[in-house]
Amino acid sequence: MSTTAASASPKGELTSGHKKVIFASSLGTVFEWYDFYLYGSLAAIIAKQFFSGVNPTTGMIFALLAFAAGFFVRPFGAAFFGSLGDRIGRKYTFLVTILIMGISTFLVGVLPNYASIGMAAPVILIILRLAQGLAMGGEYGGAATYVAEHAPANRRGLYTSFIQTTATLGLFLSLLVILGCRLSLGTEAFEDWGWRIPFLASIVLLGISVWIRLQLSESPLFQEMKAQGKGSKMPFRDSIKTGNLKLMLLVLFGATAGQAVVWYCGQFYALFYLQSMLKVDSTVAYLLIAAALALATPFFLFFGWLSDKIGRKKIIMAGCLLAAVTYFPIFKGLTHFANPAVEEAARTSPAVVVADPETCSFQFDPAGVRKFTSSCDVATAALARAGVPYTIQPAAPGSVAEVHIGDRPVTSYDATGLAGDELKAKQGEFGGALKAALVDAGYPDKADTARINMPMTILLLWLLVIYVTMVYGPIAAYLVELFPTRIRYTSMSLPYHIGNGWFGGFLPAISFALVAASGNLYYGLWYPIIIAVMTLVIGTLFLRETKDVDITA
Repeated sequence: MSTTAASASPKGELTSGHKKVIFASSLGTVFEWYDFYLYGSLAAIIAKQFFSGVNPTTGMIFALLAFAAGFFVRPFGAAFFGSLGDRIGRKYTFLVTILIMGISTFLVGVLPNYASIGMAAPVILIILRLAQGLAMGGEYGGAATYVAEHAPANRRGLYTSFIQTTATLGLFLSLLVILGCRLSLGTEAFEDWGWRIPFLASIVLLGISVWIRLQLSESPLFQEMKAQGKGSKMPFRDSIKTGNLKLMLLVLFGATAGQAVVWYCGQFYALFYLQSMLKVDSTVAYLLIAAALALATPFFLFFGWLSDKIGRKKIIMAGCLLAAVTYFPIFKGLTHFANPAVEEAARTSPAVVVADPETCSFQFDPAGVRKFTSSCDVATAALARAGVPYTIQPAAPGSVAEVHIGDRPVTSYDATGLAGDELKAKQGEFGGALKAALVDAGYPDKADTARINMPMTILLLWLLVIYVTMVYGPIAAYLVELFPTRIRYTSMSLPYHIGNGWFGGFLPAISFALVAASGNLYYGLWYPIIIAVMTLVIGTLFLRETKDVDITA
């Protein structure tokens, strides 16, 4: 096999060449994840800036769906850039992906909002999100494959786990930049225009990333394969041949789908839950998540190292099992320790929507063509926005819905056919009466920061991220070892990005819609739990262990 400065040493020591490969690949990928996750971290502000033409509940769902749009196209990016990487090389492919990612992110920072250019604003925003998703689809597989093909066989889990830290470090970096801007500018200025600064700053990170990646040489395994004429002329076609397609499907349902929902639930949904459901101050929520990430990130390396000793699969499956078993108590604990007033008010003055069940809709409309105007929908949407748990009690057909906060009734209204001043008057009357009832019953507009049990909240968030490190730390080595060199980039990228792009990327929007429909703050957790259990069963029964395989084949 041809050698480079980073070729494997017989004993698996971390040479200077290895350090350069790991550092260059990881740092560039951190910057790409930073770019990608800025949007998710600022979803609430972006909803106000670009989706202000719809009601707040629909606007938040649209903002989350625009975030998910970037995930939807990731498999297409994986197919295109994966084939490119298997044909022309790993290095040049992920140079292209980082350029697309960086430029798209910068353009979000200069994009006029809905108030300035109307519907063109959200349309352009979604186009930029799609470009980011395509680039991300080609990024991860290239970086993971590149590092793995440089790594000694007995250290592949450890070396690739450095790549696995990049997603969390990118999120961590985005949170720190957002927090710094918010604290220096103040909340009002930040939400008005300061939110653009983190996007604009990405142009500097892009320059650094491109410079770093230009210093890299091509993967030794890829060079050897090309020299021997064993490369694939059509990697995508070869990847979906019968035997390999079956393996890719097993990897999707038995590994990456569960890994994805655990990852996004433990980091993004946890942040969303603190801010939108528990009404924790955004700055405090960022600090809590940042503390959990800082404490848990070393465990990516630990579980990568451990997978070299005991195997990849059992660690990933254990993470899915722990998540499925403990999500409900952990999120109930977050409510108890982060906003106990909600728990207390719900116990002493429960919210009940008394309505004709036929008028209560599942308020999830990705196309934006439906209007939810019944008195039941008006009432449930208002409670969901307020972060108030509720139950629905059947009423006589055709009756106008009422919200009972303890023993205090508040009559809703039917918004069908209302517009202009009449609609605003009804909204103001109902909103004011509901808010007064909630305040009198002890439901807080915002979580009282003084009452947040910081150590316990951080501990619970840390546990969520520990599950992330278990499923994510070993996954890169596991995927690389399952597929041959000639189609590795394509074959590992497709199930990874379908799992993370579709199963994981849609988690916030799906879970929020489930909560809004049920009135149960924890109902959205059923989605990640069911997917994690599916992965646990399929992965345990049908996927093999890979830690000792020869990846030069």
